[in-house]
Amino acid sequence: QVQLVESGGGLVQAGGSLRLSCAASERLFSFDAMGWYRQTPGKQRELVATVARGGSTNYEESVKGRFTISRDNAKNTVYLQMNSLKPEDTAVYFCNARRRSWSREYDYWGQGTQVTVSS
Repeated sequence: QVQLVESGGGLVQAGGSLRLSCAASERLFSFDAMGWYRQTPGKQRELVATVARGGSTNYEESVKGRFTISRDNAKNTVYLQMNSLKPEDTAVYFCNARRRSWSREYDYWGQGTQVTVSS
């Protein structure tokens, strides 16, 4: 069973920075993509950033230029560096790992870590 363990969340003032970490129980190369999603009460989980096995990245429009996703394959860890944080970034952040097999996709999720940005 794939395990993803997030850390690094917390309370920060607007304009501050946080770095989230996601440690995977399997080698990152075994996944087609890794990503970060976030969710606030009453809303659907939304994509924040992804990094594919080959290294290409994708960001949600509102975080472009402020957030950076990266991976350390030797440590089986994915990071999300969040700078210039805004109150609207407040959410529970979830790490995701995705595998594709034939025509199916398999998603694995961490338990989530709370990020709170005060104004």
